[in-house]
Amino acid sequence: MAPERHPGPPPPAGPPSTDTPLLTMHGITKAFPGVRALDGVDLDVAAGETHCLLGQNGAGKSTLIKVLAGVHQPDAGEIRWRGAPVVLKSPVAAMRLGIATIYQELDLVPHLSVAENVHLGHEPATAGFLRSREARSRTADLLRRLGHPGIDPGARVGSLSAAGQQIASMARALSHDVRLIVMDEPSAALDPDEVAGLFRIVAGLTGAGVAVVYISHRLEEVRRAGDRVTVLKDGRAVARGLDARTTPTRDIVTLMTGRTVEHAFPVRHTLPVRRPTAAADAAPAPVLTVRGLARRGEFAPLDLDLYPGEILGLGERAGRGEGVR
Repeated sequence: MAPERHPGPPPPAGPPSTDTPLLTMHGITKAFPGVRALDGVDLDVAAGETHCLLGQNGAGKSTLIKVLAGVHQPDAGEIRWRGAPVVLKSPVAAMRLGIATIYQELDLVPHLSVAENVHLGHEPATAGFLRSREARSRTADLLRRLGHPGIDPGARVGSLSAAGQQIASMARALSHDVRLIVMDEPSAALDPDEVAGLFRIVAGLTGAGVAVVYISHRLEEVRRAGDRVTVLKDGRAVARGLDARTTPTRDIVTLMTGRTVEHAFPVRHTLPVRRPTAAADAAPAPVLTVRGLARRGEFAPLDLDLYPGEILGLGERAGRGEGVR
């Protein structure tokens, strides 16, 4: 009997090939009732690169990655994998080919352990019996490779921070023979230190020959983590293969919006907000007053006042209470 294979990150594959891209999407078209989401989009991704996909909301990014993930079938166009045409009929087919997608809303099962999530659907088993110890051992190895040996494979996923859950999702992708990982807004729920850790993981993946398609609205992240950029607008690729580090921000904004920076982000002239003063007749009354608002185990008592003409921002790390209703 052939020895059982232990899946994990592939070995270093050397520098990306300049001849045949790992992935080529050509003329991808997809329409839904009343809208043409993709209109002949081209995208090519090389092994070992971080390819950033940019565009405003509604530009077609989500539809494109769902076509790549096998969630949607294109109405027209061709997908080539390592130079050969392929049809991605389902997410399982895409995963078997080596394409994993990590969505912004992570599709983890909160009440299961990290190891159970990582091996969900391809659990190590003998005669129908799950080899739990082996699953935990493999998961621990993947977590070490991702630079997070402190995460307990037996911990319930729902108890982890946003960053920890993202690491668990990456470990699940790497438990297959993945060659390309799509990351959809991976930094949205992370603080600056966690974002720096994410970039280290991305660098480690690309150094091992894995390609990363990175979607973000934060152009500073594109500069730090990206190699090349493709820009989508209104379902079309308006620019391909831009250098992520040297292409001027002004040019990227113009491509994304169809307008110059000055017109895309005009200077707004606003009246100063009047604050309470000692003189009662000069003090505007707040339109909203909150005192001692709290919820046990979720956030401590807080006070705030909102005045006419004022925009009051609430900011906090993900999972710290700013989204509680």
